[in-house]
Amino acid sequence: MTHLRTLLFAAAASLMAGPALADCYADYRAKMDNPLRLHYGVIELPADACSVGAAAPLIAARIAQGGWELLQVVSVFDSSGLTPRRADAGEFFLRF
Repeated sequence: MTHLRTLLFAAAASLMAGPALADCYADYRAKMDNPLRLHYGVIELPADACSVGAAAPLIAARIAQGGWELLQVVSVFDSSGLTPRRADAGEFFLRF
């Protein structure tokens, strides 16, 4: 009986850990002034920042290192959304 409880506990723990380990990405729009330049990018995020609200300050800080200002976090998504966004993001695909 103890062995069965241990197996059930392990199974439940692995199910709960699955979503926390899921890949998280966001697409965003940014600008740089003088002269005005715009870009659309895709960025990888930690699991604890996998919402538009949580992602915004993280993305803003990362892209600011390259002189960019965040305009908008478009969406957050898992790895299944990477392929359709790759061409649109171009050089800013997972750059930051």
